[in-house]
Amino acid sequence: MAWFVAAWSCLLVVVMVSSMRLSRSASSSCGSSCGHGGHGGWGPRSYPVIGCLVAFYRNRRRLLDWYTEMLAVSPSQTIVVDRLGARRTVVTANPANVEHILRARFANYPKGKPFTDVLGDLLGMGIFNVDGELWHSQRKLVSHEFSARALRDLEVTVLEAEARDRLVPALAAASRGGGVVDMQDVLRRFAFDVICRVSLGVDPGCLDPALPAPRLAAAFDTAAGIIARRGAAPVAAVWKVKRALDAGSERRLREEVGVIHEAVMGLIRSRRKERALLLVNGNGGGGARSDLLSRMIECGYPDEAIRDMVISFIMAGRDTTSSALTWFFWLLMRHRGVEAQVLDEIAATRRGRGAGEEGGDDGEEGEWLDLDDYRRMRVLHAALCETMRLYPPVAWDSKHAAADDVLPDGTGVGRGGRLARRRGVRRRVAYPVFQGGPRTCLGKEMAFVQMKFVASAVLRRFELRPVDEGRTPAFVPLMTAHMAGGLNVTVRRRTPAPAPASGGAANGTGGELTSS
Repeated sequence: MAWFVAAWSCLLVVVMVSSMRLSRSASSSCGSSCGHGGHGGWGPRSYPVIGCLVAFYRNRRRLLDWYTEMLAVSPSQTIVVDRLGARRTVVTANPANVEHILRARFANYPKGKPFTDVLGDLLGMGIFNVDGELWHSQRKLVSHEFSARALRDLEVTVLEAEARDRLVPALAAASRGGGVVDMQDVLRRFAFDVICRVSLGVDPGCLDPALPAPRLAAAFDTAAGIIARRGAAPVAAVWKVKRALDAGSERRLREEVGVIHEAVMGLIRSRRKERALLLVNGNGGGGARSDLLSRMIECGYPDEAIRDMVISFIMAGRDTTSSALTWFFWLLMRHRGVEAQVLDEIAATRRGRGAGEEGGDDGEEGEWLDLDDYRRMRVLHAALCETMRLYPPVAWDSKHAAADDVLPDGTGVGRGGRLARRRGVRRRVAYPVFQGGPRTCLGKEMAFVQMKFVASAVLRRFELRPVDEGRTPAFVPLMTAHMAGGLNVTVRRRTPAPAPASGGAANGTGGELTSS
């Protein structure tokens, strides 16, 4: 340990000296003299040895804002970040660069080992954490499962049950009691219940007030937080040393991942026994479950592959839809004209299929919309897309160059260099929130169905009002972005149904919603 202490002491001296120089020379709102950084690109000013480490450390709790400020003043919407302890990073919001990385030169920009090292302890060899042939083979097999009607039907069935039994009654009780509800927390609990029932075939009961908070949900929360801090660490060697020593947060991560692995592997063993009994009793495929875990067992995947795959999909689905919906409801509360247009479309869709205008607290049988109804809801779709453009659930997408390259804007990328893409930019070919090119999100359609289902179920029954009308909440981009402080609202029963709105989008959103 003596060498480690000595090395860090020397580094601290270098950082302190450079920090004092930087403080005397800083003259820009970017916090580190944003401009030509002396590294062949636009970005924060770099210094010998440490690069922009001091400025990075100062902005470590607001990296998204810091990068966005620099991207906004960069002529090419691209910056280059050099700092001690990290690879040279090209950060871009340039649409041509995004198209180049995601599609034209896809093979040259895998996620890369530095990325997979950060997530590997949790995601293992799941589809979101592998490259090359392993990714390609998993993608091919899993895309078949996601295209199966049985999985999509299961999602709708689960959404209806979760809304009927928990979401709608919870909001109805809040409307009668007049208390404050944190919609972000409600939506996160709802999403975790849904993704577990679809992926694992079990109901954790996160949104059920009569049940204790499930240990599995807490383990996912803790593990995701620690992994996010790994990715934002100024010097990656710090968390790697802690992991090697099994100390601090890295020990906690190992323990929480152990809880997750044990729970999922226990389900896999249980489901294999269940399947064996069905075969022994001559039931064959009769009575087989439709959840993702069971379907992968039916397809003959090994246990560890199933474990890593379902953990990946839980991580992808547990907070992304709830994050998007949290910001969606907040934006609608600020733009009531757009809310009226969304309500008009929901009412028109229900009239078109002969459903009643009023839904009881219980959510009667037959009152829900179907998949085709949700696909036709263009105004709601546009509003959700614009929400995710402004507040993307996953704000950053990281790749590493397999070979030297030059981006369309002229920025050079060396082999092994990191590229970070600021999500939320518009592109011609694909909506970037769900990736693009060969890695386009397999769960995109399922995510939109869930968001439209929740938006429709909540908006046509309840009016949400913010507790603090003047508050502009902070956007916190961790592994999945969230709203700092939650979304505290009061809930009122919505009666009668609103009259149709006329004209275009109101209250300042203009054509943004309908152009997505």
